[in-house]
Amino acid sequence: MKFGPCRPAAAAGAVLVHTIRRDGLVLKKGTPIGAAEIAALEAAGLAEVIVARAEPGDVGEDVAAAEIAAAAAGPGIRVDKAFTGRANLFADAAGVLVVDRAGVDRLNAVDPDITFATLPAYAPVVVGTMVATAKIIPFAVAGAARDAALAAAPGLVRVAPYRIRKVAVVSTVLPGLADKVIEKTLKVTAERLAPAGATIVAERKVPHETAAVTRAVESVLADGAELVVVFGASAIADRRDVIPAAVEEAGGRIERFGMPVDPGNLLMIGEVGGRAVLGAPGCARSPKENGFDWVLARLLCGLPVTSGDVAGMGVGGLLMEIVTRPQPRAETSEPRAAPRGKKIAAVVLAAGRSTRMGGPNKLLAEIGGRPLVRIAVEEVLGSQAGPIVVVTGHQRDRVRAALANLPVSFVHNPDYADGLSTSVKAGIAALPEDVDGAVVCLGDMPQVDRGLIDRLIAAFDPETGALIVIPTVDGKRGNPVVWSRRFFPELGRLTGDVGARNLIAAYQEAVAEVPAAAAAATDVDTAEALAAVKAEIEGG
Repeated sequence: MKFGPCRPAAAAGAVLVHTIRRDGLVLKKGTPIGAAEIAALEAAGLAEVIVARAEPGDVGEDVAAAEIAAAAAGPGIRVDKAFTGRANLFADAAGVLVVDRAGVDRLNAVDPDITFATLPAYAPVVVGTMVATAKIIPFAVAGAARDAALAAAPGLVRVAPYRIRKVAVVSTVLPGLADKVIEKTLKVTAERLAPAGATIVAERKVPHETAAVTRAVESVLADGAELVVVFGASAIADRRDVIPAAVEEAGGRIERFGMPVDPGNLLMIGEVGGRAVLGAPGCARSPKENGFDWVLARLLCGLPVTSGDVAGMGVGGLLMEIVTRPQPRAETSEPRAAPRGKKIAAVVLAAGRSTRMGGPNKLLAEIGGRPLVRIAVEEVLGSQAGPIVVVTGHQRDRVRAALANLPVSFVHNPDYADGLSTSVKAGIAALPEDVDGAVVCLGDMPQVDRGLIDRLIAAFDPETGALIVIPTVDGKRGNPVVWSRRFFPELGRLTGDVGARNLIAAYQEAVAEVPAAAAAATDVDTAEALAAVKAEIEGG
């Protein structure tokens, strides 16, 4: 690929390397340059531009990324359409991610222009989790390099789906062990199993003796348990201790005792009749992540966990933080729907306390005989967005009354005092599963009209990488913002009172901007702002 500066007139057929903004002209990085672009560049007074031009045999960035991603995707993986040289791979089933580490290394050694990155091997995933990405660094890559990458790519990542559904828990008892400890352990264990769709189907409490544990394990296996977890009243101290001895007396064997993960060192892995039996470490009574989680997730997917597998867990095995495990979507027997058109819901945030107004609730202030929040919601209703969810908080009954008889649904945010992010999370969580995205609107922006909302929705185009759509006023970004449902999990993890500003900054390549009038940058935060907006609306 040729790269460098040239006069606009000589740039035909090349692509723009850097975004250009000058005197109202905006040409984004990667724009193919044709006659119209040349004329615009010359009219803007640009003497030269930096361009990239493909050479014979080169393969375009999107084509190469799409081909490599498609080759790398194994069972349980889907690939989104490539854009800006990137093709993302997503889990299409709940389970754990299986990665061919050596294969990924081979692919990444082909050419620095070709990269492939994944989540850690055996990471738990749910439907929609992004698990890997193929990225082409320049605008095109040599065909020979693409071919070598394809040769290394087949089946690099797959999702092993959860298969084990019936789990039994055996708890041993010694004097001094309170019943509430066992009750808490069962509750925590049930919560651990829930993301995999597994449940506790049998539970036994027995003395901390080998014979009693042996009978309990045999009993729950006979009742159909597919996996058994044994919680000892006393920690396993040796391969010849009570719980390992019970597994062997039941005709089973011990695969491994002890793991290089902390917390989780005292884990035992065994099997009886081809079904796994785990001797849980004491830390497994806590919901905090520990080595037990790592092994349990694989076993619930029907994957074997050998002594060698456990021995390889030491790097990264010192667990310093709690990792939140996402919950899978509810399973359904219905076939997967065909790709949908653009169905964009709306979330209207109307929960704030109007602290900068000095007392009254700005959302209830009337303009032209209508409450401010009603004006904002009626504009959303007149747009192509739907369904519409209004998030209430402060004075929720009065806000709902101000929106009486409008075809919207409401969700109350009891944490509204903790900041804007809590309302965003509440609204996103209330949306139906079948929407492709959502436009998040502020209830204190009555000048945002249906026309602007429709233009934002029209600019939303996942196939070209426009996954976040933002209005701009003289280069300054405003509201409302359209979000692809791909970002709903991240929106659900926001904190504080800054909305999604940091999230937008992290995904600049997915942002599309739509020029807008001043209304997109004007929210009613003060009494002065309210008076100005009221004068504009009533005077117009």
